[in-house]
Amino acid sequence: MVDAMIKIENCAFDDTLLYDLENLVWVRVEDSKGGRGMVESRGIDERSDESVVGETPKVRLGITSILAYVAGRLTSVKIRPEGTEIEKGKSIASIESLKYFGVVRSPINGKIVGINRLAVSKPKVVNDHPYTDGWIALLEVHDSKDLSILEPIERCRDKLAEKIREMHVRCFSAFPDHEMVEIGVECAAVIPKLDELIARVERGDVIHIVSDDPTADIEIVRWSEERGQELLEIRREDPLIHMLVRRI
Repeated sequence: MVDAMIKIENCAFDDTLLYDLENLVWVRVEDSKGGRGMVESRGIDERSDESVVGETPKVRLGITSILAYVAGRLTSVKIRPEGTEIEKGKSIASIESLKYFGVVRSPINGKIVGINRLAVSKPKVVNDHPYTDGWIALLEVHDSKDLSILEPIERCRDKLAEKIREMHVRCFSAFPDHEMVEIGVECAAVIPKLDELIARVERGDVIHIVSDDPTADIEIVRWSEERGQELLEIRREDPLIHMLVRRI
């Protein structure tokens, strides 16, 4: 369970983690019992250091919400097998969607000692829950000094915000499964299309509708109440309105 989530430019981040901004990944130091180490402004605090004295430290690694949205809805996650030695900056996994193929790079030197098989079998869990169920791999750290270059959220918040703006990343309250871009179309004509789509998609799927009809937000509220579907978010970015609904 995530201890504390914060929003930066509408993108979610877990403020208990350490971040590698170059590769858009996070790590969590695991204590000797497999739980979480503690993080403070200078990196790993004394309690985390104590957990790794005399033993090999381990970290759990995953991708940030930025990378999850850049990639789009993932269709494939492939992770190198347990026992693989990984050099800092090298690929630990590959992620793929219909519009994207890229690699997940490790910010440390280490060995893979665990992989998330749920992410492999159900790739979209990485989009939906990048900081929890969607983690990628567990690594045994070869040199704990590698962790010193990673940054806690309070040290990299402004840099994350800048990166989100530079990359034109748009995050929402839930990751969309389907897109309807209806520019120049009256909302009255969009509603029948939405009805058709909602009938085809799976329960729980999220639909992102983009409209420039100034009454679209009013119409989508009425539609969700009449159809009994969940309205997740309405966001105005003039002249566009972004709306998220989930099929019940």
